[in-house]
Formats: sequence, structure tokens, C-alpha cells
Amino acid sequence: MIDLLAGLLLLVGALFMFIAALGLVRMPDLMTRMHATTKSGVLGAGLMLLGVALYLAEAGVLARALAIIIFTMLTAPVAAHAIGRAGYFVGVPFWEGTVKDELKDHYDPDTHILASPKEEEGKG
Repeated sequence: MIDLLAGLLLLVGALFMFIAALGLVRMPDLMTRMHATTKSGVLGAGLMLLGVALYLAEAGVLARALAIIIFTMLTAPVAAHAIGRAGYFVGVPFWEGTVKDELKDHYDPDTHILASPKEEEGKG
């Protein structure tokens, strides 16, 4: 029964990793590609690690798997934010179907300063 559950976790994790790879190829711009790979990639890797830890059934493997899952869940959003911010600052174009650019009025491309709305209220 444990083998079946571990295999199911590995299979579902591999499916999410495949969806992440498919999103990387199919999505039209940097922001949507990051979203697809970050969300599906972290979930897929986490499920696969849980499957391996469950199959091996050792405390050391489980501890390492949980540590890797936590580390990935903490660092992937930060990395995606940094990549998205860098892409925005260097001018990576959005998809033509993008409806809203909320940073447009707050970012100065000459000085590369991103002002918060509160800072802008204080200037006026």
C-alpha cells in the first residue's frame, strides 16, 4: 500500500513538473512563464520528494525531503519576484493581451527608481 501511494505521489509530481515545462514553452511572456514554472514546479518537486521519502521510509530521508520542500517553497517566490522585477526594469515586453501595468506610473526608467504610492502622495 505504501508503494502504491509513493508511486502515485511520484506520478502526480511528475505530471505537475510536466505542466511546468509545458507552461514554460507555451506561455507568451516572462511574467506568465514565471508563474507557470514557479507554482507547478514547486508543487511537482514537493510531491516527488514526498513520494521518495515515503517509499524509503527513513527518518533522515524524510527530514531532508521536508527541509528541501520548505527551502523551495521559501525561495521560489523570492526568486520569481527578483526575476520579474529585473525583467520589468530592463524592459522585457509584456504580452499584447496584458490588461494592466500597475508599476507604469510608479517607475522612472531613467533613474530606475520605483516609488511607492505613499512616497508619491508626499511629493504632491
